[in-house]
Amino acid sequence: MKPTLYFLRSSEQKILTDMLHYAMRLDDVNKSLSDIPKLAIYNEFYGFTSKDLGLYALVDNQLSGAVWIRRLNADHGSNGYIDDNTPILNIAVLPELRGKGIGSQMIEQLFIEAGAVYENISVSVVQDSPAIRFYERHGFVSYDNGSMEQSFVDGKNVITLIKKLQKAAIIRPSDGYDPRRWMD
Repeated sequence: MKPTLYFLRSSEQKILTDMLHYAMRLDDVNKSLSDIPKLAIYNEFYGFTSKDLGLYALVDNQLSGAVWIRRLNADHGSNGYIDDNTPILNIAVLPELRGKGIGSQMIEQLFIEAGAVYENISVSVVQDSPAIRFYERHGFVSYDNGSMEQSFVDGKNVITLIKKLQKAAIIRPSDGYDPRRWMD
């Protein structure tokens, strides 16, 4: 299954809001974003600064996932924070489309794009999550920040992972891309 990837723009806030629900496992714990206001730091005012970078994927012209990074600071109190120069990653794929390579295709393209701007990216993951293997396959390693963090969603312990990005020429997938076409 080959998704078509598009850059996330500030005008596409709804995509981030919808995908943050899945990125934070809210569907697993029967909660909504309004139940956990602290999660707004990961998507609120996305794209209003150059600190934000993201992609979303369409399969058969339907939203299937999104991946984005935000450079936050210590005052935000976010999980996965390392320093003011390391953005924090969020990724989501609709549950019915997981395991089909969409997440891998999105994250690999994001690495290329982010490598032009950042040296590293970080992500926080629930300590016993199978998603850790996904991140390790994509080059993330454990990062010890000196304290144990808890998930904003359910209080479970989370670990922080970090990936060193490669500086390389940006190559963008062009199959099926039409810059004149806007998403509704």
